[in-house]
Amino acid sequence: MKYFVSLLLLSVIISCKNSEETKVINTENTQVETVKDSLIYPEEKHFKSLRQVTFGGDNAEAYWSFDDKQLVFQSNNKNWGLECDQMFLMNVDDTFKDSKPSMISTGKGRTTCAYFLPDNKHFVYASTHLVDENCPEVPLRENGKYVWPVYDSFDIFVADLEGNITAQLTTEKGYDAEATVSPKGDKIVFTSTRSGDLELYTMNIDGSDVKQITTELGYDGGAFFSPDGTKLIFRSSRPKTEEEIKEYKDLLARGLVQPTNMELYICNADGSDLRQLTNLGNANWSPFFHPSGEKILFSSNFEAERGFPFNLYMIDLDGKNLERVTHGETFDAFPVFSNDGKYLIFSSNRHNGGGHDTNLFIAEWQD
Repeated sequence: MKYFVSLLLLSVIISCKNSEETKVINTENTQVETVKDSLIYPEEKHFKSLRQVTFGGDNAEAYWSFDDKQLVFQSNNKNWGLECDQMFLMNVDDTFKDSKPSMISTGKGRTTCAYFLPDNKHFVYASTHLVDENCPEVPLRENGKYVWPVYDSFDIFVADLEGNITAQLTTEKGYDAEATVSPKGDKIVFTSTRSGDLELYTMNIDGSDVKQITTELGYDGGAFFSPDGTKLIFRSSRPKTEEEIKEYKDLLARGLVQPTNMELYICNADGSDLRQLTNLGNANWSPFFHPSGEKILFSSNFEAERGFPFNLYMIDLDGKNLERVTHGETFDAFPVFSNDGKYLIFSSNRHNGGGHDTNLFIAEWQD
């Protein structure tokens, strides 16, 4: 859900971090080959090259086609005539400094979380346009705290690459969004409030055989399958105390959540063997499996005292060997590997002239 980017950048997050010291693998003293690329910071040893794709607005949640030739992403770039997030299509070698990509959503309502289907000719995404063709309001704060809207008008649709909607996969009352597709091409995982809470569900790519995956109170979202399709990684805020539970339920009743304290959880694709992967404090989110299936790349501000910066980190599936991957001073998030594992696309505030624009970057990855 990309509006996390622009809203979070305008707010200051103050949250309690774990009292236990967390060890992060130090890469700053590692011998790194000098790369003549101003976009790469010297400590970023996993980036062999780095290319900026967009140049304005908030651009995020870019996902590869199964053949790695194209990507879909969402943007609110006002220079493209947008009032809120819409979906766009790009070829892998495109750059949009002086041009505009093809919009493949309706241009109505707000959209989020597009993802290619296995045929490379269709994609799934969530949109609010059936309830209101206008952009819904985006609240920033509730009682002085940063909040994140979960619109009950979101439903999940299938569209072709010309933007024609070919199917509607969800019709339940409430929020249905954050859909991603298994690399096996058989399942979709998504977040829904149909049970009364924000839980994960899976379904076939035609919308059939819906199964609830999580059941514990709290916001479970942003889920992705492992490369072999057997596991799920996702972010969650799990209220524990009576005060936290009441606050969570009260906010959810009004279509709001607080995403400032989230940890990563991992489970089998059917929901079994659920366990917490991180215990870092602050906001840990936008996880994605490393191509090996043995590590998770994610965004976190756990090292920040007042909300920033967000950087990318990598961690083993057993929660060990935490490594910082990016070394920015503002915001790096939404890391997604190409299916062949050679490239990583992510969103960043680097090279934006000190403004608030969040752009897409494609890195050539090296382990």
